[in-house]
Amino acid sequence: MIFVLLGALLFFVSFVITKTGLEVHKLMPLVKGGRILGLSLILIGGLLASIVQIDAGHIGVKKLFGKVQNKVLPSGLHMINPLVEIVEMDIRTMNYTMSSTTDEGNRAGDDAIITLSADGLEVIIDLTVLYRVIPEKAPQLIDKIGINYEDKIVRPVARTKIRDNAVNYNAVSLYSTKRKEFQTLIYKSIEEEFNKRGLVVENLLIRNITLPTSVKKAIEQKINAEQEAQKMEFVLQKETQEAERKRIEAKGIADYQRIISLNLTEKQLQYEQIKALRDLAQSSNTKIVLMGSGKGGNIILNAQ
Repeated sequence: MIFVLLGALLFFVSFVITKTGLEVHKLMPLVKGGRILGLSLILIGGLLASIVQIDAGHIGVKKLFGKVQNKVLPSGLHMINPLVEIVEMDIRTMNYTMSSTTDEGNRAGDDAIITLSADGLEVIIDLTVLYRVIPEKAPQLIDKIGINYEDKIVRPVARTKIRDNAVNYNAVSLYSTKRKEFQTLIYKSIEEEFNKRGLVVENLLIRNITLPTSVKKAIEQKINAEQEAQKMEFVLQKETQEAERKRIEAKGIADYQRIISLNLTEKQLQYEQIKALRDLAQSSNTKIVLMGSGKGGNIILNAQ
């Protein structure tokens, strides 16, 4: 556009010089040269203004005299009306993070969502919304909302839906068993609102849920108590198994002794005695073993 303005200025100056009538014949070459240069700049400027490049991952929304056109331009080179204004929009996946950690979210400082649970406790939630612009609805988005749709749609809708749904759950449930259900519910409610305005939600990530200190301590105590109960249950189970093992062992010994007592004879006793003393005699610490024969006789075993 600057070439068009510069060319128009040169053409106007040459026209003014011609109208002055002051020795125009001497300035005529300069005037003609100015006119030609001015016309050339106007043509070049008009040509450059008619060519627009849309980067990859973007689209162009056309505006003519403030009115948004419904047809969008995909990525690439395009010939357009020089009077048309192009608003380039990113249609790739974007994320908007609200976090309690400084400089981690889209806004500096603590930007986490503070809400109340069903039991009246204050819960702090860190959230990331993954979304993108629907290309065919981009003109509607520009016309009704503008290019700052993050501040007008993404942020307020996400924070509102978090608070609307958090009141249906207890704080402990949000932190533990109902977290996934809570995330799914928020996703569906945000998705509906976004679609109405030309945005699509790709994913919703609850990054962190912070409970009050008193509740966290109560949860930790409960977990410790459950772990102790599981430990005691294991010990009792082990003791029961050991008692059962001893009972079976005692029964086996009793059965053995009963069988032996019914069938034991004097000769068998003498045989068992000889075996025991023989083992003793073979010991490295035994020198001489003296044992009775059972009928007054003695048997001497010398280990040497």
